[in-house]
Amino acid sequence: MANLEYVKLDPALIEAEVNTLNGWLVVDDRLAKSFEFADYLSGVAFASKVGHIAEELNHHPEITLGYRKVFVSVNTHAVGGISPYDFELARRIESL
Repeated sequence: MANLEYVKLDPALIEAEVNTLNGWLVVDDRLAKSFEFADYLSGVAFASKVGHIAEELNHHPEITLGYRKVFVSVNTHAVGGISPYDFELARRIESL
């Protein structure tokens, strides 16, 4: 998925793409994953790194920070669903 566009992906393509990601799911028309950490501050640091990656891509997820857990979910509001940008952001987050 090299060419990023703000287009809503069809369900078959979403399913195929989500299967290429480790632990990501489609939840309520959003791409989502929960990350676990050894301690609270590791989760805080991770959430900050996700924020920086999101800013670089100009595509911002919902981030919920809890005790030793960070939940990230994203969709593309402009298309009302999941777009290639959501998968690109997920891949960049996975690179952390």
